[in-house]
Amino acid sequence: MKLSDIMVTDAIVSQLGGTTRDEAIVELIESLAAAGAFPKKNRDEIIKVVLERESQATTGIGKGVALPHAKLKCIKKPVGTIGRSSEGIDFAALDSKPVHSVVLLLSSPDNPDEHLQAMETIFKHIQRDNFRKWLRQSDSKEQIIELLKDADELA
Repeated sequence: MKLSDIMVTDAIVSQLGGTTRDEAIVELIESLAAAGAFPKKNRDEIIKVVLERESQATTGIGKGVALPHAKLKCIKKPVGTIGRSSEGIDFAALDSKPVHSVVLLLSSPDNPDEHLQAMETIFKHIQRDNFRKWLRQSDSKEQIIELLKDADELA
């Protein structure tokens, strides 16, 4: 699985307007809805489930990255997007540092292997110092899309 199989490029937010964890997550979910990644009627349910998941344990994995994710019946295949915050957002990350890159993933509970593959693909790239650095420095949607293409070619 490649990042291009998961990421909805029309939903990428190069500068998040939200300054809190919940605002950033809602903004990314709304961006996915606007891009047609799922039916808009499911927006509120998705927000509720993702925020509940986040309240159970932080998805701020450290090194300036958060990976909020959830499994929902209304999602047919893994879809995700990326949001950037220049200022950084408090996600109660494991390393206590602000999050600058938020990678949201939504999957179906009916195919747990597909969810795991998507998580592995995202995590493989997020672990690379250069990927995180370029993502944090990308100040346009086009630059983030180019980074995703380059990452897929290296995979």
